[in-house]
Order: sequence, then C-alpha cells, then structure tokens
Amino acid sequence: MIQPLALSVINEVRKVIIGKDTIICKVLMAILSEGHILLEDNPGMGKTTLALALAKAMSLQFNRVQFTPETMPADVTGFSMYNQATGEFEYRSGAALCNLFLADEINRTSAKTQSALLEAMEEGQVTVDGVSHPLPRPYTVIATQNPFGSAGTQPLPESQLDRFMMRLSIGYPDLAQEIKILKQTEGARPIDLVEPVCTAQDLMNMQKEAAAVHVSDELYEYVANLCTATREEPMLRIGASPRAGGALIRACRASAWMAGRDYMIPSDIHLLFLNVMEHRMIPSPQAAVSGSDLPSVLSKILRSVPAPKLVK
Repeated sequence: MIQPLALSVINEVRKVIIGKDTIICKVLMAILSEGHILLEDNPGMGKTTLALALAKAMSLQFNRVQFTPETMPADVTGFSMYNQATGEFEYRSGAALCNLFLADEINRTSAKTQSALLEAMEEGQVTVDGVSHPLPRPYTVIATQNPFGSAGTQPLPESQLDRFMMRLSIGYPDLAQEIKILKQTEGARPIDLVEPVCTAQDLMNMQKEAAAVHVSDELYEYVANLCTATREEPMLRIGASPRAGGALIRACRASAWMAGRDYMIPSDIHLLFLNVMEHRMIPSPQAAVSGSDLPSVLSKILRSVPAPKLVK
C-alpha cells in the first residue's frame, strides 16, 4: 500500500508521463530522501515534462535553465550588482534558488558551469563573492542529459556525478503507450491537467517521516558489504564511495516509507541498487576487453553478496 499523499502526487504525474510508473516512483523516492536526480535519455522522452509535473503537483517553486556552451556560473548561482543609490553591491539570485531546479541538458555546458551546482547540491547554499546564500527548503536538483556521443555533449566530472542520488532513464514507450501519448498531445497542453495535491511543507513532512524509517544493523552491514564488493570487483576501476552507501540507505528509507513500512528490508536495496550505484562506477580496462557493461557487473555483485534474512 503506497502512502496516500505520495500516491496522490504519483497519480497527478501519471496524467502526463504515460506508462512509466516505476520511474515516477523512483524520482519521488529521491526527492523524499532529499537527493538529486540525473535523467539521461534521448531528446523528446519527457524528462522536462516529468520535472514540471512534479513541481506543479507539489506546489514547488520551479526554475529551469537550458544549458548551452554560453551558460555562465552566475546564471545558476547569481551575482553581485552595484547599486549606485546605496553605494553597495547587492546580491541578485540565480536560477538555482528555488525548490526544484531543472538543469536541462547539463552536459551541453562547460565544466566550470556544471560545477557551479556542486555547492548547492551538497551544502544547500551558494557562495557569491565570499558571501553564502542559503537555498530554499525543500530543495531538489533534477538534471537532464543526452547520451554521451550526442553532438555538443561532454561528460560530467566524477565529483558531480557522485552528488546525484540516482541516475534514471525514462525510455521509449510501448505501442499502446505511444498511441495514448499521441492522442494526448492534441488540443490542450498535457501539463495543464496536473493539479497541486500537496504543499512544500507537506513534502518536508514526508521527508521527515521517511528519514525516520528504521534500518537494522544487518542492513547497514549488507550495504557496506555491497560497497566493499564493488571496490574489490576487477571489472570496476572505481567502486562505491561511502557517500554512495549513504545515498543508498536514504533512498531505501524513502522506498520503505512509500510502501507504508516504518522499517527497511532487503527488497528496498534490490530495487534501487543499480540506480544509485551505476553512475558512480568506472569500468576497468578488463571490463571493456570482456564486453561486460556496468549493469551486468553490478547485478552480479548483487547476486553474489548474500542478503540478510530479517525477522520482524
């Protein structure tokens, strides 16, 4: 049984994102665990629409930046402007100061501008000219990127990838879903169908409840064993950091809460392990030679590390 308020949000988003309930739920899990989301997909798959629908359903202040090679860090974090009347510099907020910030096609801009989001994502603030400015709460970054190799793209630095709780892909619809999407695009804008069903304060209350979900010592040990296994895996050059393990725990707490439980179980970990870990891993040369991809390597690790048998 899904928590009623979370289900209301999901149902609103389902009005415009057809047939992708699992992705909607996982994005909401990341938001409930105060994490950030990286959506990687081809253009036209509904990434921007998903972010817009979530913001509208939860009454969140929403800002969007379409990243290009010309986008500057000040566009994201803000800048200081001299006020002739007062003789002082005044801060003008950037687009990142909102509740839900959509960094659209983030891999089309420079590394300097990409990194402008690091402090916001990790510390909940931006610093301009030596002065720190807190971000509104709740706060979530949803970044979209086109697959590597697309014209004009460049990879995000590893340090920034590690700040995203999950990397998700919406994927193509099946035939029936695509027919429904095509019919929906006629007439009114689909996003106009989405209605607000909760407030920003409601979201913070849900985040607080999710953070209180109980995690047993056996599950902490299980996550630690999984992270260790990634570091010892010869197919991986870089394994999971402690931040990755903490992100997995937080995301799984949200998964348990959404399912109506006040305790976490191994199934929560199995559901989210690949989404939380894959974008943080770097394959070894041996993996390239053997033709092994990251999902298959991580799936093998998940199968090889025994899960605890919990008795409630």
